[in-house]
Amino acid sequence: MHFKAQDLIPPLAMRILLIKTSSLGDVVHNLPVVTDLRRKFPDAQIDWVVEEGFREIPRLHPDLNRVIPVALRRWRKALLTPATWREMRSFRSTLQAQGYDLVIDTQGLLKSALIARMARGRRCGYSAATAREPIAARFYDAGFDVPKDLHAVERNRRLAALAGNYTASPAPDYGIAVSPAPTPAGPSAILLTATSRDDKLWPEERWVVLGRALHQRGLTCLLPAGSASERARAERLAQAIPAAVALPPLDLTDLAGQLAAARLVVGVDTGLVHLAAALGRPTLALFCASDPALTGVCASTPAINLGARGRPPEVDAVLAAAMPLL
Repeated sequence: MHFKAQDLIPPLAMRILLIKTSSLGDVVHNLPVVTDLRRKFPDAQIDWVVEEGFREIPRLHPDLNRVIPVALRRWRKALLTPATWREMRSFRSTLQAQGYDLVIDTQGLLKSALIARMARGRRCGYSAATAREPIAARFYDAGFDVPKDLHAVERNRRLAALAGNYTASPAPDYGIAVSPAPTPAGPSAILLTATSRDDKLWPEERWVVLGRALHQRGLTCLLPAGSASERARAERLAQAIPAAVALPPLDLTDLAGQLAAARLVVGVDTGLVHLAAALGRPTLALFCASDPALTGVCASTPAINLGARGRPPEVDAVLAAAMPLL
């Protein structure tokens, strides 16, 4: 039997680039896309462009080949400086160093579409009728109709499935696992009290009532915080909740370890509450000014959305939902 030279060369693995730059919750919502793509294309090389501040999140997925950080937020603050232009040229060179079979922009914004346009490959995104910013569709080679009333996780998965010509499994699989951080104080409950908008905050007096109730059930309440105002709030609450601890600033990897160790996570509409659900922890998400039907926690493990726009949940409702999870 005779073989041609090309028959002895194994076929190149499919190369796929995902673009979902921000914010933290949106990045977490895109993780199931990696799992879906790996199931459909077992040998694929999957890369991801993400805002530099969130690059630790895609790296949690073992099926991701490479994370390509972008610094749009930082560049906008110093757009006219030579250093910024050097970094932008370097990013473009990195992005174009390799061609892709599929470039999938699940963000649907002008900024993400422009990144997709820089990449070499078949650029796919939402249609003009269904993209968050319709102008983004002008920069794709293929635009797909994905209903806007789907949950964000399902919109991402639906778009990737249409671009890759496959059918995704019914339930999302975030595909990540993190080693739990040591918990010398015993079983813990993480209280995520901070969010990017004041109208999404849950009243502090309700946190105190909840924290005291959890303490009575043997849980140590841990309160992460980043900014100075968030730390001040966490310290106030820690003083009012017996044995509670206001955690020092942690990077996303360390925070993920804390979340993975928690018996229960309760948080307002913030990226970390979505990360907790993605890690499979029992999670309660408290909504005060946004719509949980579109952006609530979404996982196969216990993940419960409480409240709605203009209707923050009462403490009794939160405790009633928490007790079966403990």
